[in-house]
Amino acid sequence: MEILLWLGTFILMEALAWFTHKYIMHGWMWTWHQSHHVHHKNVLEKNDLFSVIFGILSTLTIILGAEIEEYRALLWIGLGIATYGLCYFVFHDVIVHRRIKIKFKAQNRYLKRLIKAHYVHHEVHEKEGAEAFGFLYAPKKYE
Repeated sequence: MEILLWLGTFILMEALAWFTHKYIMHGWMWTWHQSHHVHHKNVLEKNDLFSVIFGILSTLTIILGAEIEEYRALLWIGLGIATYGLCYFVFHDVIVHRRIKIKFKAQNRYLKRLIKAHYVHHEVHEKEGAEAFGFLYAPKKYE
């Protein structure tokens, strides 16, 4: 049961991230996300505040689930959120945007598709008109 909660949360996080990216980040919270769509040389950007918020929610969920027996399921949900956040960080910040300098060239077809979709998303520097809002899933049209 615990593994299903963890895995299910991880999978549902992609849908939540897509929704948040499309309707919140490219919506009423564009003032934060805009920093991610412009070229800059800063180490941090306002958009990183979204990661802080998701990290706090994940941490609180894990703590509540670990400390209160009746809410034990929250531990696994919080771990699912944290696992998604780690995968997002590695893919988005390290592999795609190279915020940590590593030597890496995508060989995997699916990973190449994800990277291409994200680059297509960044071709638009405005609030409106972007596509490809997912982070760990991209439709085949981006192959």
